[in-house]
Amino acid sequence: RLKTERKKKKKLVDVLGLVTNNLSNGKFRVKLENGVQVIAHLSGKIRQNRIKIVVGDKVTVELSPYDLTKGRIVYRHR
Repeated sequence: RLKTERKKKKKLVDVLGLVTNNLSNGKFRVKLENGVQVIAHLSGKIRQNRIKIVVGDKVTVELSPYDLTKGRIVYRHR
């Protein structure tokens, strides 16, 4: 089971972006470096460590190659 999970994670694309809007239920609108807007939710580790994300934060977003309109916020840059 672990090998398949690792394979899935390799297919993800990491992109830098800027949080532009705070939506409900821990979702955010993020403008990526290439100008595309995506809707991203918080990863489990960010929720677990209670890291606050506010409008204007630089974040790293993981995107699936299958659906480039949705993503997961995995890191907040300082």
